[in-house]
Amino acid sequence: MNKTGPIIVIEDDIEDQEILAEIFEVLAYPNEIVFFSDGNIALDYLNQTDVQPFLILSDINMPKIGGFELRNKVFTNQQLQHKCIPYLFFTTGANKKSVIDAYAMSVQGFFIKPATIPVFQETIRIIVEYWQKCIAPSQYD
Repeated sequence: MNKTGPIIVIEDDIEDQEILAEIFEVLAYPNEIVFFSDGNIALDYLNQTDVQPFLILSDINMPKIGGFELRNKVFTNQQLQHKCIPYLFFTTGANKKSVIDAYAMSVQGFFIKPATIPVFQETIRIIVEYWQKCIAPSQYD
């Protein structure tokens, strides 16, 4: 896990991207924020870049490739597994099956998108600060 690496946001809703961009600007983390509207393009980026991202925040319901399929492709990719990138889901709704399925895929967090900007901002702050304090196997390479 590269704590100074970019935060990857995979979100097809432009309005949600704008909200997250504002939140990250207010929180002023030094990490670059890289947005993808298409999970396939995000996967290509993750496979082709030498950059090691800090976090992946992924929507679940997206066209072309959904969050679960994308997570599975990341989770089963040996090269990406060694990068130890925390993968978290952000979605507008959840049910018991989707939460169980997510954790069965070793997702590191499952969050409902908060309805208000202050709560959304606090959620992002807690997530980033938690992962900044975590130690990952990649720190011992």
